[in-house]
Amino acid sequence: MTEKLRNKIVLVTGGTGSFGNYIVNRLLKYDVKEIRILSRDEKKQYDMKINYKHNPKLKFFIGDIRDYVRVEAVMENVDIVYQAAALKHVAVCENSPFEAVKTNIVGVENVIRAALKFKVEKIICVSTDKAVKPVNVMGMTKAIQERLMLSANLSPENKGTVICVVRYGNVLLSRGSVVPYFRRLLTRGETITITHEEMTRFLLTLDDAIDLVMFATEHALGGETFVKKAPAALITHIAKVLSEDAGKSAEYKVIGKFPGEKLHEILITEEELDRTEDKGDYFTVHPWWNKQIFTDLNEEYSSGMEIIKEDSEIRALIAYADDKARNVHIEDGEFSKI
Repeated sequence: MTEKLRNKIVLVTGGTGSFGNYIVNRLLKYDVKEIRILSRDEKKQYDMKINYKHNPKLKFFIGDIRDYVRVEAVMENVDIVYQAAALKHVAVCENSPFEAVKTNIVGVENVIRAALKFKVEKIICVSTDKAVKPVNVMGMTKAIQERLMLSANLSPENKGTVICVVRYGNVLLSRGSVVPYFRRLLTRGETITITHEEMTRFLLTLDDAIDLVMFATEHALGGETFVKKAPAALITHIAKVLSEDAGKSAEYKVIGKFPGEKLHEILITEEELDRTEDKGDYFTVHPWWNKQIFTDLNEEYSSGMEIIKEDSEIRALIAYADDKARNVHIEDGEFSKI
């Protein structure tokens, strides 16, 4: 992997978010030439700059992927793009659907146009389980984002840029995810709220998510969707473990599913099965135009398939995520408030 990134100029859109901060931390371990961070929040950029002791390899650019002129300005001479900028909170997108369209679709198209113009080597686009069989605005816009990215491999304007997608579900400790949300409720002395007792979620750490992105960077040929295998658990079991760790009784209140909320996360659909290759810790969904047929997966890959039943396993995964987070999250800045 080091050789793939040696002396490269890398652009991370949405680079001050949870994912962005983790990938910057990983990229600095490789011999990259420069990391450009395009994001909207000056406070998070300031926190990040201080945390990395004004590392000269980090270049910060205030801007929004909705603004093509700004995207084009930061894209020149870039070798690799990690497209992570997005409106990702389901409820926000439901309430303001066109805002989601402007970022997750129009903004992504801006990234593609600028990258093709400057003949970027690779684009790795971060997607989500919500894009699979989408039932909410966020998922619908992310599904279109996937199609825009993958089809750009076939664009007449593409002079060799390799474009792929990585897809993952719930990430432990990421902003807005279930673990920090439950912990906040417990800290305030409030009862944990569960939307459905049979709901399941994958337990992927942010470190796992970056491993997936690095795998895609190394193996993408153009048009693939990469998925990392991950354990899953019932939300009720996660609530029980966190309650016990907080020294409180495992109580919760069922409030009913939110609009657009799924019972199980789905990362690979039945339509994609024939194109899905098992690569050990990962699945590669090959592009439809390659006409490859695989028999490695015979049912949808969802969080309801194999559920962890032992509390000790769930506790160990959360502890592992916490340990990794201590080395990355910025203690006195916004990153400590995920």
